[in-house]
Amino acid sequence: MRHLSHTGLAVEIFHAALKAVDPYAATKVYTDKIISVYKNGDFKRLIVIGFGKAACSMARAVEDELGDLIGAGIIITKYGHADYPSSKIKIHEAGHPVPDENGLKGTKEIIKLLKGANENTLVVCLVSGGGSALLVSPHEGISLDDKQRITQLLLKAGADIYELNTVRKHISRVKGGRLAEIAYPAEIISLILSDVIGDRLDVIASGPTSPDNSTYNHAIATIEKYGLTGKSPKNIVDILQKGTAGLINETPKEGDNFFKKVENIIIGSNQKALEAAKIKAASLGLQTEIMSSEITGEAREIGKRLANIALKHSLNRLSGLNSLISGGETTVTVKGNGLGGRNMELALSFAIEIEGIEGITLLSVGTDGTDGPTDAAGAIVDGDTIKKTRAIGLDPLEYLANNDSYNFFKKIDGLLITGPTGTNVMDIQIMVIE
Repeated sequence: MRHLSHTGLAVEIFHAALKAVDPYAATKVYTDKIISVYKNGDFKRLIVIGFGKAACSMARAVEDELGDLIGAGIIITKYGHADYPSSKIKIHEAGHPVPDENGLKGTKEIIKLLKGANENTLVVCLVSGGGSALLVSPHEGISLDDKQRITQLLLKAGADIYELNTVRKHISRVKGGRLAEIAYPAEIISLILSDVIGDRLDVIASGPTSPDNSTYNHAIATIEKYGLTGKSPKNIVDILQKGTAGLINETPKEGDNFFKKVENIIIGSNQKALEAAKIKAASLGLQTEIMSSEITGEAREIGKRLANIALKHSLNRLSGLNSLISGGETTVTVKGNGLGGRNMELALSFAIEIEGIEGITLLSVGTDGTDGPTDAAGAIVDGDTIKKTRAIGLDPLEYLANNDSYNFFKKIDGLLITGPTGTNVMDIQIMVIE
């Protein structure tokens, strides 16, 4: 094994996981299939649309392989994620996780492009994490400001991605299968990089080309669950209530005709990243176990739980395990006014639990390179982390209570900053245990 610190080992394992879900390579695998479908189906026009943090990398792969077959294209990605100049595909950068005017503008152009499609058109749809915020076209009567407010309310309340997207689908013209309805009678091949637990097609980017399993009743129940009925924009509550009363058509469901012309393909996932991480860990001499790719719950509680698991393994030397890997997506219920993200909050909670214990290191990181509204991907901690902060007069419990994990780790150089990675398959936690 190369002589690397625990931190070095965790970071190398993380980069191997990222490489396995590189959106360019994952998309390129399917370009021959797209060419075959186009030529054998006697299509006259091929258009490319996309939305998500990985949209540029995916679009570049399609453009590199399909070249002159592409008639037109429009993609929307997060600010800072547009990484190549395209001659065929127009690129919009827009707001995430809260939608903005640029997302609205890009979506209008996508809708216009799809409305011009017919049965002789093949649509290549590139979907990745972040698509729910970037592909934005509010239901009639709902403003962009309304949508921004409900998104912020649900995020701060700790709603998970399923709940958030259930609401989004029912106040949108393009989510929950409605984009496929707009494109009909064109045929669609959707290549999808999953950023949700269980790789559910109806949840990834709010399922724009997939039948929707949720209802208006589910959406209004989510608003009520978090006590947001009185705080939510009235226009949104009115739309949801009309939907539950049957006064507005439901989102498209399984069996609707236009889904017969749609093929949805998962090309990358958190599980695939974890499997690559395990292989890399083994090559570095670590015995490794993947615990789960479906870690959910309050970030600080998951931090405690993972710390307890690490402590048990550190004491049980007979197990021979010295790397535990997990993935998923936690949530944070924001009660303070600090700056942070779910990975940093998880790591801070973990560090508090293992204070003074040698031989345990945790890296908790977002595969997209961003954790919350910060420039950090996550944080790395060990048994000395809290000791270092106490030495300079910081109270870790105070920072945790204020949801200020970013500033906590910034003071001790505990942040991992990667910049945008171009991919997004949720989060990864890597524990190295001596």
